[in-house]
Amino acid sequence: MDEIKQRIIQEFVPGKQVTIAHVIANPKREIYTKLGLTEESSGAIGILTITPGEGTIIAADVASKSAGINIEFIDRFSGALLITGDVSSVEESLQNVISTLESILHFTPTVVTRS
Repeated sequence: MDEIKQRIIQEFVPGKQVTIAHVIANPKREIYTKLGLTEESSGAIGILTITPGEGTIIAADVASKSAGINIEFIDRFSGALLITGDVSSVEESLQNVISTLESILHFTPTVVTRS
């Protein structure tokens, strides 16, 4: 009996979206070390993942102008952005990034989560 096999091809089509916006409010020191952050890094950690990755450049600019945070890591290829600062500044920066990307560049937003 002949079996018909279907072939599925999956493609990654980058949309304009913020896929993760998360605040780690009170991270253990070990997390900073494992992330390769400097000894001076402290406070909350904000994590953003954005597609296309170049959006992280804009996000870093908006975040740094929104509140007193530190830009710890930008990867324009993967779309990852890490920021640190006090909890309220990190949350405010993430909210402003999402709002700006949505309203000006028409990105699909996500909600800011917190742990």
